Amino acid sequence: MYNALMKLKTLTLLFAFLILAVIVLADAGSLGFLGFVYSFPYGDKAGHFILYGILSFLLNLTFLRSRHAATSKRVVVIVTLILALAIGLEEYSQAFFANRTASILDLMFSYAGVAFGAWVAYKKSPLPTGEGTKE
Repeated sequence: MYNALMKLKTLTLLFAFLILAVIVLADAGSLGFLGFVYSFPYGDKAGHFILYGILSFLLNLTFLRSRHAATSKRVVVIVTLILALAIGLEEYSQAFFANRTASILDLMFSYAGVAFGAWVAYKKSPLPTGEGTKE
């Protein structure tokens, strides 16, 4: 179990760094081959949903499997709200970069991905003893 948890933590950290790298490249106007998402309608929206959904899933699953005393719902709510706040701040910061455009629609797709990823992690995570059933 410990080895699997360490692998999950490593994967989560690497994926978070990947997203940070994409953000930095986008802020600099240097997306390169990643700019292909703009070549089809709503491609960037799909990217927001998928990338932030995966990040939310990995973060929530990591914290759910690492926790000691908190309930699953509480862990998911806290992790999800912190992630949503960070994403909201990042979307807002785009207004200050010449190569970027802050978009409420991008933010909504990001939040939808975060919510979906959190829900999947919550459903996938085993119940700790004494927590009841997942509805």
